[in-house]
Amino acid sequence: MATQRTPLVQPRLVKDFNHFITCYLCRGYLIKPTTVTECLHTFCKSCIIQHFEDSNDCPKCGIQVHETNPLEMLRLDNTLEEIIFKLVPGLREKEQQQEIDFWRKNNDEEDGDEDDQDYHRSDPQIAICLDCLHNNGHAADDTVKCLMKKFIHCSSRVTVGTIKKFLSLKLKLSSSCERYPMVLEYRPRIDFG
Repeated sequence: MATQRTPLVQPRLVKDFNHFITCYLCRGYLIKPTTVTECLHTFCKSCIIQHFEDSNDCPKCGIQVHETNPLEMLRLDNTLEEIIFKLVPGLREKEQQQEIDFWRKNNDEEDGDEDDQDYHRSDPQIAICLDCLHNNGHAADDTVKCLMKKFIHCSSRVTVGTIKKFLSLKLKLSSSCERYPMVLEYRPRIDFG
């Protein structure tokens, strides 16, 4: 019988993979690796978010990521994160400890204040008038009541679908009303003055 030779596998060092697992912006190991979907370059999440505060271009290749909101074009790469943590011993524990220390320090400074969640409040805001124009021949029990407050203040990025869901919940529409389409009409703003 002939014996098969197994090819010799040369051991690789972490430094051989460094250009794949380091951030172009901070030059450290990728922490919460986040990929720009337009060009597939990967950066630390905090680094790329901070970069997009000043520019909408990819810092590595210069391609414009998104005209108005480049953060929509980012995706976390959990697989790469796991690979990095396996390649670099102790990195996961170090990051977890730094995160715990950070939150402990910041919670002490806040002195028990509630978490300040943005909920798109920093987006440009618009006022929308919601007025029930008519009930197209529905049965008497299907008629839709008018809202007590006809105006809502919301993000300019709100979708029509979100407004429809909001109205369905606010008006407590029964499932029988779902058969009829909810039509939203656009009326341009009228300025008096």
